[in-house]
Amino acid sequence: MGQLEEKIIAVTGAGGGMGKVVVEHLLEEGAVVIGLDINTDSLSSIDHHNLRVKQINLLEESSIKEVFEEIDDEFNRLDGLVNAAGIAQAAKPITEVEPSEWHKIMDINATAVFLTNREAVRHMKKTENGSIINIGSVSVTRPRPGLQSYVASKGAVEAFSKALALETAPFNIRVNVLHPGPADTQMLSQFSSQKEGEVELNKDIFSESVPLGRLIKPNDISATVSHLLTDGAQIITGAVIHVDGGRSV
Repeated sequence: MGQLEEKIIAVTGAGGGMGKVVVEHLLEEGAVVIGLDINTDSLSSIDHHNLRVKQINLLEESSIKEVFEEIDDEFNRLDGLVNAAGIAQAAKPITEVEPSEWHKIMDINATAVFLTNREAVRHMKKTENGSIINIGSVSVTRPRPGLQSYVASKGAVEAFSKALALETAPFNIRVNVLHPGPADTQMLSQFSSQKEGEVELNKDIFSESVPLGRLIKPNDISATVSHLLTDGAQIITGAVIHVDGGRSV
């Protein structure tokens, strides 16, 4: 019997490299998982009776409201939310960043977190129970040059989550932030910039920046996410947890 038996948990970015592994881990722990993403094709390979897949546009407030209402209609509660959706920024000087790029990064990485958290809290208040995990980034603590917009978006996630943790504590709703280190996912290459045909920020450089000597794997993230959703973490809220192999030190 898993630690999350029959808990109802929504995961955004469920079709991505990290999100899919989180979904699989939660299913193994017995949870009923609602996988949310604009592109859900990769989730078709998961054959599990506890998986529900819903397409969602995290840039549309109406789409988010509709999906969370559907979850409530089917289960009459929501026990957990994991915000794994996000986009990277190709490293470039701020003088080369267009306002449209800034807005896109902030909208997906920060505004979408606000909107999904708002809907989750709306439904969790009814049962006075819930756990929210918002995925940030170690770059908030250890920034890299050229990633200023991405770092700002993830810094907003941290600050927002801490404030929300205090606001929702009277309703027994926990809100925590998980900062992954450089992870071995497709997103890692998206942080690279091209200069004279060479990738400046590559896997070797990222690996060398981690004291434990390797990139963080999606399984490292999913294990911590799973714990934060369990009753064993019921006193943890407003925390910023680094799963980064020591990169933040």
